[in-house]
Amino acid sequence: MAGNSQRKGAIRKSGTKKGAVVGSGGQRRKALEGKGPTPKAEDRPGHKAYRAANAATKRDQARQKKADRPELIAGRNPVVEALRADVPGTALYVALNIDIDDRVNEAVRLAGDKGISILEIPREELDRKTNRAMHQGLGLQVPPFEYVHPDDLMQAARDSGNAPLFVALDGVTDPRNLGAVIRSAAAFGAHGVLLPERRSAGMTAVAWRTSAGTAAKLPIAVATNLTRQLRAWASKGLMVVGLDADGTVDIDSLELAADPLVIVLGSEGRGLSRLVRETCDATVSIPMAAGVESLNASVAAGVLLAEVARRRRIAGRV
Repeated sequence: MAGNSQRKGAIRKSGTKKGAVVGSGGQRRKALEGKGPTPKAEDRPGHKAYRAANAATKRDQARQKKADRPELIAGRNPVVEALRADVPGTALYVALNIDIDDRVNEAVRLAGDKGISILEIPREELDRKTNRAMHQGLGLQVPPFEYVHPDDLMQAARDSGNAPLFVALDGVTDPRNLGAVIRSAAAFGAHGVLLPERRSAGMTAVAWRTSAGTAAKLPIAVATNLTRQLRAWASKGLMVVGLDADGTVDIDSLELAADPLVIVLGSEGRGLSRLVRETCDATVSIPMAAGVESLNASVAAGVLLAEVARRRRIAGRV
């Protein structure tokens, strides 16, 4: 019958009795303990902001890991040019059984004179080291590029005794364009090049190759925030001029050329970013024949730098 505690299975085990227990104070809800303020979205696992922050961290780590690896300049002419320009090579790789010409002989001689290790390796291994670039049997290993602080560019300008002239890149992601800009900057008397920390090409082997070794002679700095650095330079008396197809000033009317100057180049597609454009004291355009939309970023940089150098010579500022 119901409630018969003598039936098999009807006796409750100790500690399982529902209801009041001696010393328990009866049925009561356990008080909830406070857990403090709600964490930020990026600190809460499972939140999309948390996942995005983690992904960004992993990308930065991968970028840093790649930046810490040595680069390989590939190709006979680029290797010889780099060695002539005293690019700090650490090893010269020569593929086995290649056709020897004057460039190979010169590369081996220059590397030997500089104390650079010369290693003969199978062509397949050189293919792998250069990511199957057109190496022509030669590859020069260079250490990770050493960037300087933006303040070092200002010091280089002071040491030259001339009005500062810097080139800043806003979102230029093609390393060939970066190398070509560095080459033009060095050719026309710039004191350094400034790159943003993100959304920018870095000094890879491709950039080294395109710069024809001039990156070893011209200081290149990285800014954590490009806009903030441009404003800092403006506060020190430098004029900021952006190169833009819709610029308000024609290159023939650039009266600021002889002043302390920062030339800012936009990305290959969208040009100058909004914040950088608003930071510029002026935007300058290059007149072109009808039917031509725009110039490559590095070509436009060369044209503008040549004009700036010409005006500085006339003004006696170089």
